Amino acid sequence: MLLGLKASTDERQIRDRLQYHPDVFEFHLTENDFTAAGWAHFLKMVTWVRSQVPTVVFHHPMRFRGQRNELAMNPTKYPTRYDFMMTSSIKLMNLAKKVNATALIHGGYRVDTPGDYAGWTDVAKAQDVALARMIAFAQEAPGHVVFENSISPIFRYGDPDFEARIMRWHLPLAYDTSHTFITLHGDNDRLMASLTNLKPLVRHYHLVDSMGKTHDSLPLGQGRIDWARMLPRLNPKASRIYEIGLKDQFNCEEMIASHHYLQKVAEELAAAKHPA
Repeated sequence: MLLGLKASTDERQIRDRLQYHPDVFEFHLTENDFTAAGWAHFLKMVTWVRSQVPTVVFHHPMRFRGQRNELAMNPTKYPTRYDFMMTSSIKLMNLAKKVNATALIHGGYRVDTPGDYAGWTDVAKAQDVALARMIAFAQEAPGHVVFENSISPIFRYGDPDFEARIMRWHLPLAYDTSHTFITLHGDNDRLMASLTNLKPLVRHYHLVDSMGKTHDSLPLGQGRIDWARMLPRLNPKASRIYEIGLKDQFNCEEMIASHHYLQKVAEELAAAKHPA
């Protein structure tokens, strides 16, 4: 079973993760990693991690100057944030192509201001803009970019009609299990339907548990997601990490515990399928 771990570009965090010999490593980047000094350090860390881990993912910065990096950003209303969003995304995708990694870009984040969807007053317009940019990015970096779901109405899974739009464009997806579960108010049946529906398009998973109410980022087994039902619905060709809220960023024990939990679920499923 794949072991996927996540860290920033901090050497101490990376060393902690590498001691477990992960199959997948995801860099959680910030805007500081896109300064001249930050980028030079990031490249050194990429070389180090790539020498030891088969699959590497670059998570695009979530914020710029304290504000969320919405893919659907209205350039007229937010020109500076839009410029950072686009230039940093292209830079990250170009690096991913160069080193055979994957750039992960969020399709949306949480809506903080009512009625303001990335600078648009209409969520449908924001969705159209986000999807158009995803299509362009997928053409720019085929095989090296994925788009992650959120709780935001701009880009969230769980709605069959919206999922049908995504599927028509064959977009390469990242699937955060807790985001969908929260969107669906803790409904495991609808979560399983979404996982099954999007399975062929998913290239990368964020495995994380939740109570289905808030963004709680729980270790697997501590929330209400039914992992025994979920495991067979994951695309076996996709990479995955455990995106768990850590008590200590320099100790990923909650991620490792989540991996052990999922291994146990897999063993129980196998035993039930092939009883002694």
